[in-house]
Amino acid sequence: MSTDNNRLLLELEKHRRDINRDIINPHVPELALTDLKPVLSMVAHARADYIKTLLSLADSSEGQTPALEAINELKRRRETYQELVDAVNALESVISRDYLDVKSTRGES
Repeated sequence: MSTDNNRLLLELEKHRRDINRDIINPHVPELALTDLKPVLSMVAHARADYIKTLLSLADSSEGQTPALEAINELKRRRETYQELVDAVNALESVISRDYLDVKSTRGES
């Protein structure tokens, strides 16, 4: 790759970071680990509901194809879980790319 291409990509990354930080940071309060624990708990509950529904469905269907209503309930729980996972991944990306301010984590566990 040429030097000009590398320079352009570096500038592009800088502009992307600056623009995202300018837009996102004012809308999200400074975060700390304690702020993220309820988010992680929410995702874990959604995951548990999804898996619990699957296992319950298997028990009640006795190995047969489940009723459409049961499949729709499983789908609803998967969509809820997946939406929350996607949101947490977006949050993680925002944090790792330095698009928002975070509080110091020294001394937290």
